[in-house]
Amino acid sequence: MPKARDEDAVRRFVEHFAMTLSDLGFPRMPARVLAMLTVTDEPGLTAGQLGERLGVSPAAVSGAVRYLIQLQFVVREPVLGSRSDHYRLPPDPWFTAGMIRSGVYKRFADIVHEGVVAVGDTSSPAGARLAEMEEFYVFIQEGMSELLERWEKLREERGDG
Repeated sequence: MPKARDEDAVRRFVEHFAMTLSDLGFPRMPARVLAMLTVTDEPGLTAGQLGERLGVSPAAVSGAVRYLIQLQFVVREPVLGSRSDHYRLPPDPWFTAGMIRSGVYKRFADIVHEGVVAVGDTSSPAGARLAEMEEFYVFIQEGMSELLERWEKLREERGDG
């Protein structure tokens, strides 16, 4: 028999999760919304439901979900027969997979390459530093893509995927 859900512990987890992400540079309200969506058993929550559970206004939630949607951490779906939207995590339980598939690290590499061109080339200290950053982001993109493939294979083997 499954252990009963402890709502006080869930709220503490949500705030601890959000605070940890915030300490790492992630905006606090999007972190709280992300944590709440992670712990919900419902297929999705409206801005009103998120606001109620987090003790904030739906307007505060609105900005947070916009941010999370841009990062592909959250998906927005219309609620049939309503003007509301449901927000949920993507089908892949690891929201970072969206970042990897979208090539976010490659996009950083491309932007940094613009910097290499802007400073002339790689012969200057700035150019060398930027070129190394570009190589690093390409390396990360390729490595993360390989790790994601391994993860998906493992999930498939376990019957999760």
